[in-house]
Amino acid sequence: MNGIRRIVLDILKPHEPKITDMALKLTSLSNIDGVNITVYEIDKETENVKVTIEGNNLDFDEIQEIIESLGGTIHSIDEVVAGKKIIEEVRTPQDRH
Repeated sequence: MNGIRRIVLDILKPHEPKITDMALKLTSLSNIDGVNITVYEIDKETENVKVTIEGNNLDFDEIQEIIESLGGTIHSIDEVVAGKKIIEEVRTPQDRH
């Protein structure tokens, strides 16, 4: 199946709900095969998290709706993979910096 296969998001969220709850809520969507959430910054009231979602024909609007319903805000879309297969990023000489 074509469409979006992976999306990586930078999200600002409150401490509650926990990232475990967010992951389970996202995996309740029919086309999602897996979700990874990594906390990379914590302050007094919020957490910055990196969310990686894989599946088939992912619906960004549905994903965004769930994140926002949990109090999260998408800061950026950091990676999108689409097509028949997932192509992993390869380091090149331009990536040395």
